[in-house]
Amino acid sequence: MAQDKFTAVWVSHTSISDFLACPRAYYLRNVYRNPKTGNKIKLINPSLSLGQAVHEVVESLSVLPTDTRFSQPLSLRFDAAWARISGRKGGFTSKSQEVQYKERGRLMISRIAKNPGPLKNLAVKIKMDLPYFWLSEENNIILCGKIDWLEYLPEVDGVHIIDFKTGKGKEKEESLQLPIYHLLVHHCQKRHVHKASYWYLEHSDTLAEKPLPKLEKAREKVLKIAKQIRLARLLERFKCPHADGCFACLPYEAIIRGEAEFVGVNEIKQDLFILEKSTHTREDESVIL
Repeated sequence: MAQDKFTAVWVSHTSISDFLACPRAYYLRNVYRNPKTGNKIKLINPSLSLGQAVHEVVESLSVLPTDTRFSQPLSLRFDAAWARISGRKGGFTSKSQEVQYKERGRLMISRIAKNPGPLKNLAVKIKMDLPYFWLSEENNIILCGKIDWLEYLPEVDGVHIIDFKTGKGKEKEESLQLPIYHLLVHHCQKRHVHKASYWYLEHSDTLAEKPLPKLEKAREKVLKIAKQIRLARLLERFKCPHADGCFACLPYEAIIRGEAEFVGVNEIKQDLFILEKSTHTREDESVIL
């Protein structure tokens, strides 16, 4: 099959996680478009906004030379990032709630400033706005995603994948995040992947190194699910496994019913909504850059 990016099914860690949680949630978050605007919809909440602001600070450092990364206080970068998600547009339903989350973010940024670790070292920047590669040309599937940080290891001419976690919980062992990141980094730049780590910014000054997934096994796992997503899209079958809905799809069903508040449009033209009271939002949800 000839390569065609416009007809291909694009999958990422986020969209695959959506599908595994609930096919209906995958549809509402990745396929459905608001009939009034033609835009996709996104439910914003304080945890997501916190992660977005902290990741924005990290992203801004990755493009700077090592000797200038910390020339400006990180707190100033954080304040600028926070201004873009302050108030209702960040999903905050009260001033006190926003103050609480902002303080958590400040502590994370302070932790990075005091313990920069690998952020002081050389970094590799993939020259793609959104790194991607053809996971399967035969099935017309593309795997994409952004990596938080690639530390360059000159002694082995390799790279160290680092993912920054802003939630309170830890990534599950069965998570496909590192397998997907390993595949992306392997295919989107020339240096070999030497190791991978998580940095839990809520409670740790140091990185937690994780076993590096085997590439072929990672590809098999990811492709298997990607094929299921492709089939669901072809058949237009996206059914929640629970008769009454689940934590993943119910908040988005509320948007469609008109029960959510529209608060704006983000930089990738998604319509943003908040729910005044949502019992279905997971605290450990975070942003993949």
